[in-house]
Amino acid sequence: METAKRGLLTAAVTVVCAVTVLALPGTAFAAPAPPPSPGTTASVTVVPDQDKELEAVREKLDKLYREAAVATEEYNAAEEKARQQSAQIVQLAKKIVEGRERLAELRTRAGAAAAAQYRGGGLPPEAHLMLSDDPQEFLDGAGRVRQGEHATEGLLGEMTRTQQDLEQYAQDAEAQMTKLEAGRKTKAEAQKKIEERIEAAEKVESELEQVEKERLALLEKRAAAEAQASWLSSGILDEIKGKATEQGAKAVAYATAQIGKPYQWGAEGPNTYDCSGLTSQAWISAGRAMPRTSQAQWEQLERVDVEDMRPGDLVIYFGDASHVGMYVGDGKIVHAPRPGRTVTLAGAGSMPILGVVRPDADAN
Repeated sequence: METAKRGLLTAAVTVVCAVTVLALPGTAFAAPAPPPSPGTTASVTVVPDQDKELEAVREKLDKLYREAAVATEEYNAAEEKARQQSAQIVQLAKKIVEGRERLAELRTRAGAAAAAQYRGGGLPPEAHLMLSDDPQEFLDGAGRVRQGEHATEGLLGEMTRTQQDLEQYAQDAEAQMTKLEAGRKTKAEAQKKIEERIEAAEKVESELEQVEKERLALLEKRAAAEAQASWLSSGILDEIKGKATEQGAKAVAYATAQIGKPYQWGAEGPNTYDCSGLTSQAWISAGRAMPRTSQAQWEQLERVDVEDMRPGDLVIYFGDASHVGMYVGDGKIVHAPRPGRTVTLAGAGSMPILGVVRPDADAN
């Protein structure tokens, strides 16, 4: 019975493969297969219940990996904020050290000025005039005393301002530390969620037989192909005629050169990438500063209509902007899909498009 079941499942894979290939536009057809050998079932049909069960598995996996993708972008955002806050804390620390050194210098100068003023100005002006044989010398000396008083007042004022600056720097540093600590908690929570979702998805996949995994992969490809075919059926490619800019071509070249490298959440290369790590590093390599996450890319970069996109533009997916790919032309994107996958080409319409953004909008 077990052998017969294995034979049926293997034959079912063959049928699903054939159906999937026939559904893909522009597919070259191979020569007919040789007739079955004796003892082999000549024809089988896919068991609907099995396909239904696998479709449910596919949807469950898709949900888990989508939740992991959302958490990944939360992690990336927290990581980016932590970098910025850490840099600000370092700058504030430098200002505090410099301020303390300046304050010490000012105190030394103020002390010296006060001592000099005391030595030269201990008597009232009338006494200095009576003791001086030269009235002009008295006037010159009185002028120097006034200058010294003004200088001392200036030093005291600068000391006060420096002290106030130091207090403000300390308050700012404390505020940044508070934000940094909150960001660390957010990052830790996001990391926990990512790991839990990926672990759950891997557990689901590990419970499948090899033949079921192969059929599941076919179902995934078929779903993507159907979505892409539906997108193309609108005639969208007839409208998309934009040409890549010089920087856009460099970004595309970088991104496509990463094809085959593994997906890794939170990674920005050079050996592994997540979706926004790939797109941000591609544009950074082309000389453009870029937001780190797909949500920030969606929020901060200029948006363009889908029919106006050109190679190098970023296609943002899903209503929460949790995934991003780079348009490379001919209706395709390059992207880092999810854990267990590698950087690859895919149909631009194989996932629900939220919109398109342009990193080099000023290079029209």
